[in-house]
Amino acid sequence: MTSPFSLNTRAAVLADQLAADAALLRITEAHTGGARVLDCGVSVPGGLDAGLGLARVCLAGLADVRLAPADDALQGRPLVQVATDHPVLACMAAQYAGWQIAVGKYFAMGSGPMRAAYGKEELFDHLPGREKSAVAVGVLESRKLPTAEVVAFLSEKLSLPASAITLLAAPASSLAGTLQVVARSLETALHKLHELKFDLTQVISGFGAAPLPPPAADEIKSIGRTNDAILYGGRVTIWVRCEDDLIATLGPKVPSAASPDHGAPFAEIFERYGRDFYKVDPMLFSPARVTFNNLQTGRSQTFGQVEPDVLRRSFEWA
Repeated sequence: MTSPFSLNTRAAVLADQLAADAALLRITEAHTGGARVLDCGVSVPGGLDAGLGLARVCLAGLADVRLAPADDALQGRPLVQVATDHPVLACMAAQYAGWQIAVGKYFAMGSGPMRAAYGKEELFDHLPGREKSAVAVGVLESRKLPTAEVVAFLSEKLSLPASAITLLAAPASSLAGTLQVVARSLETALHKLHELKFDLTQVISGFGAAPLPPPAADEIKSIGRTNDAILYGGRVTIWVRCEDDLIATLGPKVPSAASPDHGAPFAEIFERYGRDFYKVDPMLFSPARVTFNNLQTGRSQTFGQVEPDVLRRSFEWA
């Protein structure tokens, strides 16, 4: 299924804007193996605006991403908010980190609309988004910048010349990287619904918010905090058209609390499983609270709750 929008073209425009403001954003632009590479936090400071830019590129410009103040339950820490009228394309076809990039000793979680240009994930057999594009734009969550070998690998997989590829990179331990990961609260809810066999074409619009944690110098701890921000602080609202009984049945299974692994900071869970990410219950990865507003019936149903005490342990609040 194809997209009515060119996701990669939209993202390329945003990447151009980031490159033009590189000095202001405290990021750098370089060319590696013929591809354009924007370092947003690997060897540069980056910052909040760089993180917002990363998140918007990930979402192919189909969502509004901004910072907002949080309530007292989260000690006033800023929230990363995402709102979109194209939730499936923005979050699933573009933002979802569904492409593991492993080339030699290099590894990164790949997200952004380059996934739609690649189109080999099984996800695209069920959801719209797969596209042919003259350009490809991707975001790499990694502590290292991509090498020429990585660019050659992506060029082959995307069937595009390296000069048509733009890659933006930042680790979770950077401020920009932390922000762009926390901007995935809505995406995690949609992915969970997809895993529960809910028809995502019934999702009309979506909104998500999660607290921005302090980045940790340690990458594992930073990954733990960004996960916890969503698992224990994420609040998502989606507008759907379906039967209320379906929501009542599936709703309790959507929040992170539905998983037996729920209740401890993610870093502790990760250590419990010997740092093997794939031993963690995949049903854990969803927001703390999810509200369904049914446009078909006018009824609203909410499931799950925010867990400030777990966030306090994870974020090391004083």
